[in-house]
Amino acid sequence: MRAFVITIKDNPKSVEMSDRCIKSYKKHCNNNIEKFSAVTPEQDPFALAQSHKIPLHNFREKYSRYDRVVSAFMSHFSLWKKCVELDESIIIFEHDAVVTNKIPKLPFNGLVNLGAPSYGKFKTPTLGLGKLISKQYLPGAHAYGITPKGAQAIIEQTIFNAGPTDVFINNRLFPWLEEYYPWPVECKDEFTTIQNETGCLAKHNYGKQYAII
Repeated sequence: MRAFVITIKDNPKSVEMSDRCIKSYKKHCNNNIEKFSAVTPEQDPFALAQSHKIPLHNFREKYSRYDRVVSAFMSHFSLWKKCVELDESIIIFEHDAVVTNKIPKLPFNGLVNLGAPSYGKFKTPTLGLGKLISKQYLPGAHAYGITPKGAQAIIEQTIFNAGPTDVFINNRLFPWLEEYYPWPVECKDEFTTIQNETGCLAKHNYGKQYAII
């Protein structure tokens, strides 16, 4: 599968983390991976969302900065569209993802979570490929595989239920979500460009050296 890492290309920290992600992916999977330009607040993510008839009311919440969380969602949305256009399955990484083990070829149906939970409480899945159970929604959107059929189904739901990416992709809306365990990817975040301080408190890596930028 082709792989993409969402990168804020004018942000040196994002570029540095993306380079780390790429290095780890090539080490464990020996495949090419491409940087994908993130949507940023400067690009008016609200207008972009509205051009796709995506409602914005669910993005106003206490954990994130409004313009940033919409920007992040539209970055993922752009890759879902690319998946459909390519007509092939892809892997989507966020810049702070680190591949820690080989990602096997998986016969997943729509979308498979590959990333270890990066915040809050979670359940440990059984070994191998199975239903998403670590949380009832993506335990962080830092690493997942998606098929064109899955991407199309998610795109079609955006006009009804769009919201923060990880919470939007949930078992209620998409009962076919899967995950692979042991998770071959971790989120090794040292900063956030999306959350506010309230949103960072549940992050596993949040501490004195953690930056909100």
